[in-house]
Amino acid sequence: MGGSSGAVRVGLIGTKFMGRAHSNAWLNVSRFFDLPSAVAMHAVCGRDKVDTPKFAQRWGWANSMTDWRQLIADGQVNLIDVGTPNDVHAEQSIAALEAGKHVACEKPLAGTLAKARQMRDAARKAKKCQTFVWFNYRRCPAVALAHNLVAKGRLGRIYHVRAAYLQEWGGPDTPLVWRFKGDVAGSGAHGDLNAHIIDMARFIAGDEVTEVVGSIEETFIKQRVIPGEAGAANKGSAGKGGKKRMGRSTVDDAVLFLARFKGGAVASFEATRLATGNKNRNTIEINGECGALRFNFERMNELEFYDATSDATTRGWTTIMCTDAAKHPYAAAWWPDAHVLGYEHGFVNQAADIVRMLAGKKPEVPMPDFEDAYKTQCVLEAAIVSAREKRQVAISEFK
Repeated sequence: MGGSSGAVRVGLIGTKFMGRAHSNAWLNVSRFFDLPSAVAMHAVCGRDKVDTPKFAQRWGWANSMTDWRQLIADGQVNLIDVGTPNDVHAEQSIAALEAGKHVACEKPLAGTLAKARQMRDAARKAKKCQTFVWFNYRRCPAVALAHNLVAKGRLGRIYHVRAAYLQEWGGPDTPLVWRFKGDVAGSGAHGDLNAHIIDMARFIAGDEVTEVVGSIEETFIKQRVIPGEAGAANKGSAGKGGKKRMGRSTVDDAVLFLARFKGGAVASFEATRLATGNKNRNTIEINGECGALRFNFERMNELEFYDATSDATTRGWTTIMCTDAAKHPYAAAWWPDAHVLGYEHGFVNQAADIVRMLAGKKPEVPMPDFEDAYKTQCVLEAAIVSAREKRQVAISEFK
C-alpha cells in the first residue's frame, strides 16, 4: 500500500458514538480499498484520561491524549478528524486549518450559522488544506446510484423532492443529554436529522434550495431528567427526597418545512425524534417527468426506481439490490452480490474517498467540503427563521 502522495496520518478528536464510527472506518479502509496512500491512525483525543487510552487500544490508535490542541500541534498528523459535539466544531476545525492540517468534520458543520460561516471562511483562507464533512449517507451505494441516475437524466425534469428522517428515541424517558441542550447542539432533530436529508436531497437532485416557504418547529418534551453523575443513560440525578432533578430542553423535537429548488422542484422535509414506531427511517422520494426513485435507509442496500418511459403494460416500481461489484458505487470493495452492507460501511467508503482526494484523485461521488456543507447550514437556518418569524425565507439572505 504505498503511493507517491505519502501517508495520511490521522488525528481523531472524540471517542463517543462518532468516534467509534470514524475509528472503525480508519481501521478498515485499507483492508477493503486499494488506496493511493497508506493510512496511519496516529492519535485519538478524548476528555477522559482513563477511558481515552482504553479507547485507543481497542480501536487501533497508536497514541492517546486529552488536549485537542496538543493533537493539532503534533507535526506527525496531517489530517484532523473532528467527531465532537456541535459547539466545538468551529474552534477545533479552524485551529486545525490554521495549523496547516486537512480537516474532516462531523455534521452539521456547526451548531450555528455564524460558526459555520467562520469555518467556511477559514477553509477559503487555508488554500493548501482540504476539508471534508461526514455526510455519510452519500456513501451508501444506493444513494450514490440515485445521484448517478439523476445526473444521467433518467428522471428528466424534477417536480417533487419528498424527504423525511424519523426516529423515536427522544421520548419522555430520554434524559437531558447534550443533544437536548441548545448551547451545545445548536438545534435538535433539525440539525441532527434534517441536515442529513437536506444534504442528501441536494446531492441526489444536483440542485440547490433557493427558498423555504413555510416551516413548523416544535418542542413537545420541555423538561427532561438530568442524567446522574455516574449515570446510566436513562437514570436521573436524585435531589432531596429522592426526586429526580429536571432540566429544560432547549432544542426542537421536530421541524417540518416546505421549500423550492432552483430548477423549479418543490420539496418537503421532516425531521423528528418522536415518530413512534420509527427507529432510523431516513427516506427520500424524487419524482420527475421521466421517472422516479425512492430510498429508505432501513433497507439501505435497495433503491426503488420507476421508469416512466418503459412499456405501460409492464411499467412499475423496480427494486434494485445495489450490491453488484461491476455496476454499483463502492460495491467492488466489499462482498459478493446481495451479501449486504450496513451503517458502518458508509463511513469506510467516505474514508476511502478522503484518502483518494488527499492524493489528488477523484472520489467515487462528490464529497461535501466546508463550502458545500455551509449551503446545507443556510437551509437549516432558513427553516428556523421561517418557523419563528412566520414568513418565507430566501436562502440568499444568508450568503
